[in-house]
Formats: sequence, structure tokens, C-alpha cells
Amino acid sequence: MHIVAIAWIYVVFMMAITEATPVAGVMTFLLYGVFPLTIVLYLMGTPKRKRNRQRTENSNRLAAQQKAAAAAAIAETPASQEKPESAKP
Repeated sequence: MHIVAIAWIYVVFMMAITEATPVAGVMTFLLYGVFPLTIVLYLMGTPKRKRNRQRTENSNRLAAQQKAAAAAAIAETPASQEKPESAKP
């Protein structure tokens, strides 16, 4: 996708330098190139941002579950390893 964006910027730049005045060239570059391309790239990147957000949420949820499981295992361990009354010196 980025190669298409680079090519489009090149085409718009060539259009802009052929304008009669520098102001017209800048406006052409901005209005035909930069602004529309920014919108298109933002919209095309939406699925990737959504996947990244879901991946982060899932990893955070998994980390919280692992932390809770580890805490539960630690809480259970001392109670199960206590020596019976008769085994104490």
C-alpha cells in the first residue's frame, strides 16, 4: 500500500510543479495529494489498528489470568505443605 501512496505523491508533485504560480502548486499538492492520501491511509489502516487493540486486550487479559492463577497457587501451597501435629518435634 505504501508504494501506491509514494507513487501518488510523486504524481501530485509533478502536477504541482507545473502550476502557473507557487500558491497554486502548493494548493494542488495539498488538496490533491496530502489531504486525500492521509484520509485514505487512515481508513486503510483501521483493520490493523483494531487487530492490534484486540491483541493487546487479549494479552492483558491472559497476563491477569496467569497472575491470578499464580497467586492462587501460592495461597494454596503453604496450607497443603504443613506438617501434621504428630510429626512436629
